[in-house]
Amino acid sequence: MKTGYMKTRTLGKKITMSLALASSVSLLAMDAFATEGYFTNGSGARNKAMAGAGVADGRDATALITNPAGMVGNGSDLTVSVSLFSPNRRFTGTGGAGFTPVGEFKSSENLFGVPNIAYVKAIDDTSSWGVSIAANGGMNTSYRGVTNPACASPPLPANNGVFCGGTTGVNLSQALISVGYAKKMGDFSIGIAPVFAFQMFEATGLFAFGGVSSNPGALSNNGIDTATGFGGKIGVQYDVADNIRIAGMYQSKIGMSKFEKYSGLFADGGDFDIPSNYQIGISADVSPDLTVSLDYRRINYTDVPAVSNSSRIPLPFGALGAGGFGWDDVNVVKVGAEWRANDQWTLRAGFAANSQPINGDDVTLNILAPGVTTKHITAGGEFALNDRHSFEFGVMYAPTDSVSGIEITPAGPNPGRTITIEMKQFEATFGWKMKFGR
Repeated sequence: MKTGYMKTRTLGKKITMSLALASSVSLLAMDAFATEGYFTNGSGARNKAMAGAGVADGRDATALITNPAGMVGNGSDLTVSVSLFSPNRRFTGTGGAGFTPVGEFKSSENLFGVPNIAYVKAIDDTSSWGVSIAANGGMNTSYRGVTNPACASPPLPANNGVFCGGTTGVNLSQALISVGYAKKMGDFSIGIAPVFAFQMFEATGLFAFGGVSSNPGALSNNGIDTATGFGGKIGVQYDVADNIRIAGMYQSKIGMSKFEKYSGLFADGGDFDIPSNYQIGISADVSPDLTVSLDYRRINYTDVPAVSNSSRIPLPFGALGAGGFGWDDVNVVKVGAEWRANDQWTLRAGFAANSQPINGDDVTLNILAPGVTTKHITAGGEFALNDRHSFEFGVMYAPTDSVSGIEITPAGPNPGRTITIEMKQFEATFGWKMKFGR
């Protein structure tokens, strides 16, 4: 008995140490997201293959990320996945004289690797604990070698670039590390998970906005800045019947330390918190082999002034209450299905549709962050190599969406120039699952 306990304890320590080591590597790779606003639309190969649906259908360790209450009753397992994410970001300028260039311009760097790791250990038949490292979201753009005739007029910072500042873009990465506990009491389950958040940010090519910044020296081209913070999530699940479950998850707003190097860009002196979000849903086992899930998700971008404040607010960038990217809250409807075809094969599919976070009034600044995609079509599956090991995969396609509006220059609106921002996405996720029994 003691020997078995020691082996389990040693295995748990090894996995925890591996996750901690992997986190440092993972954070370096977590960028370039832009799906539901800038949040990812799923976590891990299984959840992504169903478009992020399944808050009431946690069958593996990724339940800690989607709804910690779902960790109970599935035994112990480790899931590791990597997504190859390819976003196509571009903007088009049309019309008369303006500050930004005329024509179509694409952002470079279109392939990124995104890791995801989760481990859940069953304590007994009614309780479990787990640890996970997951991407929360982010945004990446890089417009290089953009010829812009407007930059020929001094005293602009550079003779080329989207905003006459040379290479222009942003790189925002957010990652969450969670440790959770779940308990099942009859038909009701509850799970909690404190969350440590880490984010990185860098901006280039924005010098021309120095005249409308509260701190021009902390506006652009200051290298990578980092921020950390703490929050938490809570999840519940109720078994309405043997084959029907309802559930919900709420993740609090995460207060982050400020981006000091970019305090002249983000409202409130570089404050860039992670907004709260929640997801509710129902899952039904239509048959012993087929489960269908319907979810609703809400992302409260208005929690964060740097994201939600209109770019037209007549205050210097970085000041208290100053302008941001003008993003609205996002509402998402998700539907997913899983068919456990036989002992080896499981097939999955999903669809998600979300509201548009960006409106035409704020298009100019969102050249940097064109998170305009509103639909995600997904599919995937799992192949069991044996009783313990499985290979998982998923694919996602987000068709082109676009938003248009007039140009906003550092001197004010320019109705003679129209800007259209657009994006489409492809993603392939590959994962490995290892079961340790109950």
